[in-house]
Amino acid sequence: MRSYWKVAGVQMNCRLADKATNVAEVCRKLREAAHGGAQLIVFPECCLTGYGFESRAAVESVAEPLPGPSTELIAQECRRHQVWAVVGLFEASEDGKVYNAAALLGPDGFVASYRKIHLPCVGADRFTDPGDRPFAVYDLGGLRLGINICFDGSFPESARILTLLGADLIVLPTNWAPNARRMAELVASARAWENHVYYLAVNRVGDEAGFHYIGMSSAADYLGNLLYFAPPDVEEIFTIDVYPAEAANKRVIHCHGVYEIDRVNWRRPEMYGPLVEPLAIPFRGHYMSERQMVNVRRSAVQPAGVM
Repeated sequence: MRSYWKVAGVQMNCRLADKATNVAEVCRKLREAAHGGAQLIVFPECCLTGYGFESRAAVESVAEPLPGPSTELIAQECRRHQVWAVVGLFEASEDGKVYNAAALLGPDGFVASYRKIHLPCVGADRFTDPGDRPFAVYDLGGLRLGINICFDGSFPESARILTLLGADLIVLPTNWAPNARRMAELVASARAWENHVYYLAVNRVGDEAGFHYIGMSSAADYLGNLLYFAPPDVEEIFTIDVYPAEAANKRVIHCHGVYEIDRVNWRRPEMYGPLVEPLAIPFRGHYMSERQMVNVRRSAVQPAGVM
């Protein structure tokens, strides 16, 4: 079993609703990263579809089941080069729901999909359904991988649960615009340090539907040290080395018996009850039907005092 993994982040642009072009570009960049020695290659959120959609119907028009035709083309490249990949797109489920998702692909094809749990009220996430599956960790053969997407990184619980499930590396495909600059600057080191894991955030670049995407992808090691911080506004492929055994050893010994730290195994979960108390009004997504939207618009223009 290899002692370390070379993991690539692909900071790239994509075209809104042009899956054929996006898939071809992802395959090209996957080949480039694989030729550079990467064993796991991580792409941005929604890189196969774009993100700036203005209706549920528009999102549904580019969504596909997983596995599906787009992921199969990329999986063929994974088989050819014997690598793993995490790729963002919209997933269409059999029950008519649509999710902001990341597909995990490997040398043997499709492995799993992660459905974004936390949805901001922006872009396509206004029209998608909240992820409905428990967090999961995938063993790639010595590297245990956890996946979040974009806004999930704002919730420390997301990374902590993946850590408790055994993740060595957490990846965060994302679409960060200028208002998310502080996330780009802080999230990788903070989540890595809190959980003693490697953390890789991969953002996109370019302009789409009135949004500018800033790049500034980043990676941190299990001590929170910044391994790489990508420049803004340019496409690039970068790599980091991940040592799973180091991430798995949670106790940090500065001086044996005098100064030791374990931020995972010295938790006090019996004191954390409010964290898991259900919300009074459960979050079920931002999307409203066209009929509901019409009612909202009508209410908004009625004179004050009219109910």
